[in-house]
Amino acid sequence: MADYFVHESSYIDDNVEIGDGTKIWHFCHVLSNTKIGKNCSFGQNCVVGPKVKIGNGVKVQNNISIYEGVEIEDDVFLGPSMVFTNVINPRAFIQRKHEFKKTLLKKGCSIGANATIVCGVTIGRYALIGAGAVVNKDVPDFALMVGVPARQIGWVDKAGNRMEFDENGIAIDSFDGSKYKLEDGIVKEINEN
Repeated sequence: MADYFVHESSYIDDNVEIGDGTKIWHFCHVLSNTKIGKNCSFGQNCVVGPKVKIGNGVKVQNNISIYEGVEIEDDVFLGPSMVFTNVINPRAFIQRKHEFKKTLLKKGCSIGANATIVCGVTIGRYALIGAGAVVNKDVPDFALMVGVPARQIGWVDKAGNRMEFDENGIAIDSFDGSKYKLEDGIVKEINEN
């Protein structure tokens, strides 16, 4: 049996998997057929699912709804009151559940407070989305995005610090010393094995 914490004010529906070490705080609702990994944290007033997949080590701050169609990989940070959507053109009087678009947040990315992620996009590994940004297109790995609509203003490393590239297009990660090369608008990790 998994060893996790769910506050007494929260509801967990049937057919939900929750990994060891995960904490689900006040006034949350996890809907059926949702899978949550190990060592995640959900602040108060969060709704997850149905059919959502969340990796390990994900931090979900207060007031976030993670809708069907969203997939979140390991070590993702979701800032307070950030927003997901799952239909491009919603109408109250038209059922569009068959039109849900997949949204993918890749390993280690962070979404700032009050940002909006329009459905159907992929946020790259370790990308950083600034507070209040509106993301309506795919985001490359390590990209720093701000504004409405979100535009790229630089590159960040695994620690979320701006990357500085030398004259050869090489940057060193402040978190773990990894080396990166910027070529043709794409940041790639250099394997020195």
